[in-house]
Order: sequence, then structure tokens, then C-alpha cells
Amino acid sequence: MVGVVKQFVQMCNYLQDPCHVARFQNLCGVKGTFPEKRSRLQQQRGGGAEQAGLRERSPGLGNGDAPAPQLNGGAGPGAGEPETARAKPLRRNSLTGDVGQEFLIHNRLLFSLFTFGTELGNEMFFIAFFPFVCWNMDALVSRRLIVVWAWNLFVGQSTKDMVRWSRPASPPVVKVEVFYNSEYSMPSTHAMTGTAIPFCLFMLTYGRWQYTFLFGFCVALSWSVLVCVSRVYMGMHSILEVITGFLYSLLVLAFFYPVLDKIDNYYMMDAYSPLMIIVSHVSLGLAAFSLDSWSTSRGDTAQALGTGAGAALASHANYQLGLLLDPPLSSLPLTFPTISAGLILRSLLRFFIGVAVLLITRMVMKAVTIPFLCRLFGLPSDDVRRARQQMRVELPYRYIVYSVVGFSCVCFVPILFRILNLA
Repeated sequence: MVGVVKQFVQMCNYLQDPCHVARFQNLCGVKGTFPEKRSRLQQQRGGGAEQAGLRERSPGLGNGDAPAPQLNGGAGPGAGEPETARAKPLRRNSLTGDVGQEFLIHNRLLFSLFTFGTELGNEMFFIAFFPFVCWNMDALVSRRLIVVWAWNLFVGQSTKDMVRWSRPASPPVVKVEVFYNSEYSMPSTHAMTGTAIPFCLFMLTYGRWQYTFLFGFCVALSWSVLVCVSRVYMGMHSILEVITGFLYSLLVLAFFYPVLDKIDNYYMMDAYSPLMIIVSHVSLGLAAFSLDSWSTSRGDTAQALGTGAGAALASHANYQLGLLLDPPLSSLPLTFPTISAGLILRSLLRFFIGVAVLLITRMVMKAVTIPFLCRLFGLPSDDVRRARQQMRVELPYRYIVYSVVGFSCVCFVPILFRILNLA
């Protein structure tokens, strides 16, 4: 038994080694511009606490020092490779303002593929994806996906702040993305949401919609694998963290999926569900925020919980007002409509009008909420980023704004579509 545990720990240490991430990036044509000497020194120190992920977090950690004439890998910029291009990391870090350091791309196709893959696990993708499913496909599936997304992200982010492993060391890893670099990294919440959502979508729609099992499973698996591999390519996670996120999400999904129907019915039908929705989502946010100091993960957790609360309250309102759009059980299984110019036009109109309403709602609520909270707590409102690093501003701001956005998505926008004859 002791030997098995020892082998398991050794395997985990091996999979946590940042050198594997760097090798994969190199294989995919990503080269850093940090000095060669520092890169070699970092590789020599690859063992110990860093391999186990127990090193201290460094929020401002970037790709290394300023660019030097000698590049990692020993080649000059684009030497002998006409397709080589210099690039900056995707989006600056919203906490530290770190924009990262330039790197070289030797394979633009893979860069585009994995950039798309990592976006499939970002919160902003789901903010567009859930409304599209709600307005154009199946409202029931959409609101249940939001429940899984909110809980999955809460569990993953909370686990990160309890485990407290830092991101893979750079060098040798190239930070293709730096937006989440100040967060802890174990497990990968991108891998978790990028696995839970497609597989939950598959389980919710298979049998409800007419398509083959193999097609649905392959789409879900491809989505999940692309997101997971993209996080290694971006230099944001080790192999161990991605595998853990994948398995962890399946565990969370196995727990929540059997009770999704009961949760959905309770949200809609119970007279006290609005109170329970607000209390439970706010309590979970307070618990998550107390785990560690402010970081981008705090805002993401509150955003997901706020969206989940707003969508749940909207489901209750729709049911009570007789506005529920769920198809009757007698119409199942649903068939995909015939593609036509009219269908595409109506779907696009619903999507763009709805998204415009949500963006305007978000903009107005943000412009009102942050200054109000700053005045309420006696904080200066001239520096929004600094103000939002305060838990008493960030937590209620995210909850209020995204609760309203979630409510608008599930309740107000469908009513607007009826008025515009787009339902």
C-alpha cells in the first residue's frame, strides 16, 4: 500500500513538472524570448517544491526578463522560418496590469486552434453561449446548464484557493496568456467548465433531441479535449492540473446531474425559492471570498453565482407568470428545424438584439453600482480597478450586475422577443 502511494505521488510530481508544458509548447511551435541563461537555470531547478506545485505565488510573474538577442531555443526571431511571427500574450492581467512578454509563433494554425479552444472555457463565451441556447434552441437546457456552470465554477475556484498551487514557472514555460496568471492553478477551472458543460449538454439533449449517441459524445469529447489541451499550450496549467480538472468536473457532474430536475422544479414552483436562491448564492460567494485575498478568480466566482441566481429567479418569475416556453412532453423528442434563410435571419436577430440588451444592461448597472458602493463604503471611485480589489465592492458589484443580466436573459429578453414578434 505504501509503495502504491509513493508511486502515485511520484507520478503526480512528474505530471506537475513545468518542463513538460515547455516541451509541448516547443513541439507546437511556441518559443519564448527570455534569456537563455535564465531558462537553463530554471530548468536545472525543475525539481522540488515547484514540481509539486508548492511554491509561493508571484502575481506579477511574466515570461521572464526583457528580450535578449539570444532567444530560448537558440534561434533568432524567425530565422529560416518565414511563417514565424511575434505575438503578445492574450489579454493583460486585470489584477497586476502585467501585459506579459513577447513570444514567437512558428505554427499559426495551432495558435489559432488553441486560442479558440481556450475561449471555449472562458466565462465570456458562456455569457454568449447560454443566451443563444435559451433564445434559439431550448430554454430548459439553458437554465439547467447555468446551474451546472455556476456550481462547477464555485467548486473549482474554491478548491484552487484551498490547495494554493501557483502557475507553471516561466521560464521554462511561455505565458501565451497572462489574464489568469495571478490566480492559483489547481485544478484547472477551464478544464472543469470545458468538460462539465459539453457533457452536461450532451446528457440533457440526448433523447430530448433527435441525434445519434456517437455524434453527441464525439462533440462533447472533442470540445473537452480541445479546452484541456489549450490550457497546457497557453502555459497556464501543468498536465496534472488539467487531468485533475477533467476528472473533478466529471465528479461534480455525477453529483449534480441526478438532482438537476428537482433543482429546476424547486426554483420554478416553490413559493420560498426566491429567498433560498438569494441566500444560498450570496452565502456561497461570501464563503469563497473568505478563502484568500482578492484575485480575478473572486470576480469570476461571484459572476457565475450572480448569473445563476438571476437565471433561477427569472425561471421562477416565468413559471409564476405563465411565460414558461418549455415544449410539452408530448412533443419529445424534438427535431432540428430545416435550415432556411428565414430561420437563420430570425435566430441572428434574436441573438444580436438580445446580446445588445444584455450589454446595455451590464453597462448601465456597472456605471451605477460601482460608484454607489464606493460612496456607501467611503472609498474613492476614481480608480475602478483598485476599488474592485475590495471584497465589499467586488462581491456586491458582481452579484448585482450579473444577477440582473441573468434575469434579463431568461425573463426580460424573451418577453421583448414576443413584443417584437421574434419568439
